[in-house]
Amino acid sequence: MTPHIAAVQVGPLAVLCYIINCPSTRQGLLIDPAAPSAAVTDVINRRGLTIRWIVNTHGHPDHTAGNDYWAQQTGATTVIHELDWHFFSTPEMQQAAITEGFPPLSHIDLLVQDGYRLPLGELELSIIHTPGHTPGSICLYTPGHLFTGDTLFVDSAGRTDLPGGSLGQLVDSIQRRILPLPDDTIIWPGHDYGDTPTSTLGEQKLNNPYITDFLD
Repeated sequence: MTPHIAAVQVGPLAVLCYIINCPSTRQGLLIDPAAPSAAVTDVINRRGLTIRWIVNTHGHPDHTAGNDYWAQQTGATTVIHELDWHFFSTPEMQQAAITEGFPPLSHIDLLVQDGYRLPLGELELSIIHTPGHTPGSICLYTPGHLFTGDTLFVDSAGRTDLPGGSLGQLVDSIQRRILPLPDDTIIWPGHDYGDTPTSTLGEQKLNNPYITDFLD
């Protein structure tokens, strides 16, 4: 079954929030709903969705700032990789979020690891651990679609100069965890930084310097 997918730019840093749902059951999932958004609410209401999961692709506050709002609005379970919870829930990182003008990451319902599967009606999304941008960065995969957060952008990749970042880990994650997926997999990144909002893995193998320049 093919998921229904909508993308809405949310928050002051224009995070791409994805609203994904099973067409038959109308169970929904929000990826990185970074702030209150009338546009996200409109998609949920128009589709008649029940939001089951709120998933953070990583712990940076521009992506997690909307967690509490959307959890209160939907009753959904909040999800993040356990490494990013342990990293970003520390007093130092919470203060850093406040300094940047965001609420700190203070609560998560479900901590996940690589390979965890989130059921969504007749669909299922798998957690792929892709450290490098942050220790617990993840991508979410369902056949034909990969939601990459800030691990992989269209023709670029996430920063590695922030606390917890590692260029070596990022390149390794792209090589070992992302490139083996089918070439026709659609890439849905965490920000619209490329010439197009989305791409395919096959196109990125030809055009993305983090693949063409760093990888054999």
